[in-house]
Amino acid sequence: MHPYLEHAYPEMPVAYAHRGYSSVHPENTMAAFQAAVDLGYLHVETDVHATADGRVVAFHDERLDRVTDMNGMISELSWYEISKARVDNEGKIPLLEELLSSWTFLRVNIDPKHDGVVAPLLDLIGQLDAWDRVCVGSFSGKRLNAMRTSAGPRLCTSMGPMEVFRFRAASIGLPTGGFAADCIQVPVRWHGLPVVDRAFVRRARKMGLPVHVWTVNEVAEMERLLDLGVDAIMTDEALLLKQTLEARGEWANRAPDAKGSCA
Repeated sequence: MHPYLEHAYPEMPVAYAHRGYSSVHPENTMAAFQAAVDLGYLHVETDVHATADGRVVAFHDERLDRVTDMNGMISELSWYEISKARVDNEGKIPLLEELLSSWTFLRVNIDPKHDGVVAPLLDLIGQLDAWDRVCVGSFSGKRLNAMRTSAGPRLCTSMGPMEVFRFRAASIGLPTGGFAADCIQVPVRWHGLPVVDRAFVRRARKMGLPVHVWTVNEVAEMERLLDLGVDAIMTDEALLLKQTLEARGEWANRAPDAKGSCA
């Protein structure tokens, strides 16, 4: 198992704050990540793009327009220009380096949103020697394979869409061959079709592949997935997931001395 996937409480499910505590704070901002850390989260999820000058920023969209007070493609703007933008008129767009450096105990699931961020992202992970603290997942199998080829086993990766499709087939007994991923990160449903069921989780457990499910914001669905035995849940509702796990006796608090803060 990749070190990223090893935990002090292996019997406990892992809680991920999706884009930080994003139901309360602007998504993918340091305030959202700080709020998740303050709740006791050891895992967060974020997305990344590369600026025109090769800086890696934590941001979901390829354009600034939807959630900031500026417009334009991230890949066509410098970090200096992007640093002036404000998300929901509140938080600035952070560099991924800020997130990884502010809380060195925090494990970060990263979705590289564009081919252009692959090389800068791998360079940054190497510079910070953060191989054991990050996992990369993407809707692009091509992008994932490029990163696996470049980084080798140092990099933890989840399955791309075609791998998930093959694994779903394997879960119902069809021969599909092996898998390059270290874990499986999937939605509950895809285009209305169920993905995560008992057979899916059972097959993953037999193959030693942790199952992480996104993005789950309702208690009933959290409970159902936890009863199935999934290994992790990603949520926008960080407090709600924590309360659900606490009620089940499945919330693993971090060590008191692990708390970090934003500079």
